[in-house]
Amino acid sequence: MPGSTICLYDTTLRDGAQGKGISFSPGGKLKVAKALDAFGIDLIEGGYAASNPKDVAFFADVKALELRHARIAAFGSTRRAKISPSADAGCAALLAADTPVCTIFGKSWTLHVTDVLRTTLEENLAMIGETVDFLRQHDREVVYDAEHFFDGYKVNPEYALRSLEAARDAGASVLVLCDTNGGTLPHEVHAITRAVQEALKHPLGIHAHNDGGCGVANSLEAVRAGAVHLQGTVNGYGERCGNADLVPLIANLSLKLGAPFASEVPMMKLTELSRTIDELANQRPNPKAPYVGDHAFAHKAGMHVDGVRKVAHSFEHVPPESVGNGRHVLISELAGGSNVLLKILEMGLNVDKSSPEVKQVLRELERLEKEGYEFEGADASFHMLVQKVLKSHKSFFEPEGYRIINEHRVKDGEAIAEASVKISVGEETEYTVAEGDGPVDALDKALRKALARFFPSIAAVRLTDYRVRILDPEQSTRAKTRVLIESTDGHRTWNTVGVSENLIEASWEALVESVEYKLFLDESEG
Repeated sequence: MPGSTICLYDTTLRDGAQGKGISFSPGGKLKVAKALDAFGIDLIEGGYAASNPKDVAFFADVKALELRHARIAAFGSTRRAKISPSADAGCAALLAADTPVCTIFGKSWTLHVTDVLRTTLEENLAMIGETVDFLRQHDREVVYDAEHFFDGYKVNPEYALRSLEAARDAGASVLVLCDTNGGTLPHEVHAITRAVQEALKHPLGIHAHNDGGCGVANSLEAVRAGAVHLQGTVNGYGERCGNADLVPLIANLSLKLGAPFASEVPMMKLTELSRTIDELANQRPNPKAPYVGDHAFAHKAGMHVDGVRKVAHSFEHVPPESVGNGRHVLISELAGGSNVLLKILEMGLNVDKSSPEVKQVLRELERLEKEGYEFEGADASFHMLVQKVLKSHKSFFEPEGYRIINEHRVKDGEAIAEASVKISVGEETEYTVAEGDGPVDALDKALRKALARFFPSIAAVRLTDYRVRILDPEQSTRAKTRVLIESTDGHRTWNTVGVSENLIEASWEALVESVEYKLFLDESEG
């Protein structure tokens, strides 16, 4: 590992936003910048200076943010062929962005110079050097992204190095080697980065894409070879297969390689950062994401769970709390007493593996799973199951019944569902009606409306996912249906399950258990 500190450069707002399905609102872009700054990112690439009004507005609006550490970079290209930087619209846009740092990309691969830019190799070198010099004369720090560098180096290493020298000699602060096509392998990245470092003796960076599944590995190898500037996106957003994911990159560098960062990075907030950016990008978090996913520290095999309970690091490569995540024990009839015991202990009940309580829960678990229930993805339902088996369940309300009416309005072509719900709380009864886009939506709204007078916090609950699985399709319309519902109150997320031959009844069961669990959480915290 090099002795120099690592500069963390985030391009989520530019390169990440080029990924399919990724889009940030103007306000969302500012929130992303604040989150990245709070985490300790050194440079935030705000967008393409000459690209679109949203990016231009960001550069103006971000000045009002009180960033504690991060600096903003505007992205652009070298001047066009045969046009001076002072007459080039792209260079003018970079200056207009008024950021302390400008990141420009230029060509390192002769194929791109001759067949894409359709200019001469010497003119391309002039384009690089003159653009860097122009921006430096206007007091901008320049980060130079050598586009397609590894592909270009394999074809013509001499010219690829000359392209870097042009940027270096003109005053670029760092030369970023880009694996733009994402197809270079880790051993190649290490060897080429080391060769470039020995040849140029100048700070190097890495910008890797993930088309070969090696984005993170390539970035780590570049750092091992001497790179001190690390580019990537949070959660690996980006064009095609995405960019190198900064989340596992930062974790691996900090926890595995002991790399020094240029700023203080709060590793225990890594999971929070990942989920915050997912929320702002309107993306569902990847449960299998390394370090920060819900499954990252999930254990199902009974032997594994027993091992974790005795010596946590026997089955975990890092402590989950070191990255702000938590351990999850998965429950099924195959899991065994160790899993059930650990889940019960998590609930604050003092029992041992051979206790009657554990055996009771296992028997009930086996019975319900034979009926089609599945608790691996429904921790809240399992929690309620344990309470019921151990006679510690508290009913906050009693569902008296519900009714669904589906109406198709021919005139305007709309299909409307209406749900009526009757519940009792103590000696009082509440009857409410609500409309929704479908029967489950209407039922959810009616149930929460009925409870709102007694439990105002229910108003904050909303469904974030609704999944249906037909368990025995050969039974046709008499087949059992499993419904899994994910709910949130804005701070916590939980899952509940319902099973029935009637889809609405299965949904009702999961909905009722969801709000019951919310009330249980509120009471526990109160």
